Amino acid sequence: MAVQPWGEQEFGAARPPVPGPPPMPYPAMPPAAVPQAAMPQVAMPQSAMRAATADRERTVDVLKAAFAEGRLSAAEYGERFEAASTAQTYGQLARLVADLPAGPMVAPQMTVAQAGPVLVPVPPTFLAPPPQRRTNAVAVTSLVLGLLCVPTGGLLGVPAVITGHIGRRQVAERNEDGDGMAVTGIVFGWLSIAFWATIMMTVAVFG
Repeated sequence: MAVQPWGEQEFGAARPPVPGPPPMPYPAMPPAAVPQAAMPQVAMPQSAMRAATADRERTVDVLKAAFAEGRLSAAEYGERFEAASTAQTYGQLARLVADLPAGPMVAPQMTVAQAGPVLVPVPPTFLAPPPQRRTNAVAVTSLVLGLLCVPTGGLLGVPAVITGHIGRRQVAERNEDGDGMAVTGIVFGWLSIAFWATIMMTVAVFG
């Protein structure tokens, strides 16, 4: 077999393999965990209280919604999902959703001693009745005089009108009831006055 001057073998001949750099092993992937620097630290009054299964499920629901809306990448969702599944306290769960719209998680229910006294509304049955407004006496008088104009032939029309106007003024000044009574007395009084005025005009014209 001929050997070329520069040390290469003749074209087509088998060449010995050229040693290359040793292959670099891939680094082992660490177990899925939430990086502490990436997760916001949340201080809760009862962060050390142990979480229940329902609390972990609610946290996972928040993470699912954030992933569906594009707020979390697939890698972030996987890391937080694993951390939520193994979380033991409220503080650990709160850190997983503190930077999401639905977070942070609601603190556990406080006892009655921690929350303070609860104000119970008094039933309406035991409340004092509201004060009743008085009915104006002059307005009542005007109503009575106006109604008596019918059997008396309208003779009480003028007193009914006078007492009616006085009663309405007192009702407005004293914040009392009876304005409707005074108006009724005034109406009957003016009808009686108009009746007698018509009779007198008729007598004067045809008398």
